[in-house]
Amino acid sequence: MSPTEPLYRVAPYLRDATARVLGLTAEGGIICDSSIFYPTGGGQPGDAGRLVWQDGALEIATAVKAEGGAVILIPAEPAPMPAPGTLVMQHLDWERRHRHMRVHTALHLLSVVIPLPVTGGQIGTEKGRLDFDMPEPPADMAALEAALNLLIARDLTVREHWITDAELAANPGLVKTMSVAPPVGQGRVRLIRIGAGDDQIDLQPCGGTHVATTAEIGRVVLGKVEKKGRQNRRVSLLLT
Repeated sequence: MSPTEPLYRVAPYLRDATARVLGLTAEGGIICDSSIFYPTGGGQPGDAGRLVWQDGALEIATAVKAEGGAVILIPAEPAPMPAPGTLVMQHLDWERRHRHMRVHTALHLLSVVIPLPVTGGQIGTEKGRLDFDMPEPPADMAALEAALNLLIARDLTVREHWITDAELAANPGLVKTMSVAPPVGQGRVRLIRIGAGDDQIDLQPCGGTHVATTAEIGRVVLGKVEKKGRQNRRVSLLLT
């Protein structure tokens, strides 16, 4: 399959964009030459929205990754499809995506205030969670919540940064997740940097979408800590 230009990565605030259909899958998916729809991965759900073309329209339920860097758009229900070569307009469900961005960046900050290895995570529209290698529960959740909201209120910049595979191998401490290794083999790895210069507070591999500054997250609250194994504990956060 031909690769899809990842507009969701280079322009995460883009809500509408044209694309040309490259092909259709046997399962009923659509592959375009570019995509504003983020494909499911890294604990972040695929984007939803709508495709419109001269002779039709189609609701998109989600997007998934395919071989060769292609992104497959999955229709919400069976319907007439745009033929290969058709020029389509992509319309993103922006409110849903933006909430994913807010939760995702908040989870990066959660890994700062709880500096323990991460064993899993999930992003939703209302809340997100991280699982930690945490033998004992935190003694003061209120203090952690206050520290998290202080970081958010600092209005720190959130930017992508690229390093080589070799640079990542030489700095294994950048990887916080124990369950999912960052993608290597392409020659470079994308990092998300929160803060800059003396104000930098986090730098870790990530392929997802994020807000531009931490203040955009808004205030969050932490849920109860759930025990998920002998020393695995889950911490959830909710947008307010």
